[in-house]
Amino acid sequence: MTVKIFDTPDVQDFLKTVAGFDQAGGDERAKQIMHRLLSDLYKLIDDFDVTPEEYWSAVSLLNALGHETQFGLLSPGLGFDHYLDMRQDAADAEARRTGGTPRTIEGPLYVAGAPEAEGFARMDDGSDPDAEVMWLTGQVRDVDGTPIAGAKVEVWHCDSKGGYSFFDPTQSEYNLRRTIFTNGEGRYRARSIIPSGYGVPEGAPTDQVLKALGRHGERPAHIHYFVSAPGHQHLTTQINLAGDKYTWDDFAFATREELVVEGKRIEDAAEADRRGLEGVFTEVVFDVELAKTEVAELQTRHARPRAKEDVEDIGSQLAATAKV
Repeated sequence: MTVKIFDTPDVQDFLKTVAGFDQAGGDERAKQIMHRLLSDLYKLIDDFDVTPEEYWSAVSLLNALGHETQFGLLSPGLGFDHYLDMRQDAADAEARRTGGTPRTIEGPLYVAGAPEAEGFARMDDGSDPDAEVMWLTGQVRDVDGTPIAGAKVEVWHCDSKGGYSFFDPTQSEYNLRRTIFTNGEGRYRARSIIPSGYGVPEGAPTDQVLKALGRHGERPAHIHYFVSAPGHQHLTTQINLAGDKYTWDDFAFATREELVVEGKRIEDAAEADRRGLEGVFTEVVFDVELAKTEVAELQTRHARPRAKEDVEDIGSQLAATAKV
């Protein structure tokens, strides 16, 4: 079909009506964004001659994504999460907020309310005896190298099979999730297990989209962090464990060179005993540098719906965001 109708007055007037421009109620920003979104999609239908069959197939896929709550999984796969990070990096550069450990995507699997500990925590519940023991440690410092005591380090990762507690019903509550406050030297320590990489569910809606693009849905082994302290910019980041086949081919585009960490395998029994461990373990060291800021809104993580997050907490975050 060679018909092009997007630029006709009838279609342009219709778009304004659909977006609510002729209505007094509603939200003006929502109207502007919807008008732009619909305009781009209408033009796409014109430019690519999208057929009714193709359109309704896409609607069916969107329904499946919603039914299986996979929009949060597809989002990083289509680069949205990384693009938002790129915009934040640019905003920091424009405001001359320099230094600090690089940010990278949060992902959709954080769960609020993890048990808190001072200095040290055991993260795993011992239910995966075949998993390799990990000793995770590091120091939180400011950009001048001064240790930050009492920094809040929230850590979460999957098990040796790629599953996350809360989302995986076979795991105990808050397994492999902890909040650790750094000691007087700004250090945190955790006993856990080496996580595995994982892929999106085979045949699931996200997998269908990626395969249509000729892409895979695999992630390398990684560990998520939120790190915060008063007077410092909140950091959302994650580290990738070096050596994973997907470290530089992460479908979620989360890999950054500064965040690839080499684990050190330790076979010294005396060293293991000194740390209260038995047998071979792998030490993973991740030091964090927080940039300073006096802007209160930058000292807390951005507002978004998260599993088990307190409704009042979300409301306060949204209120803070509205002030920016």
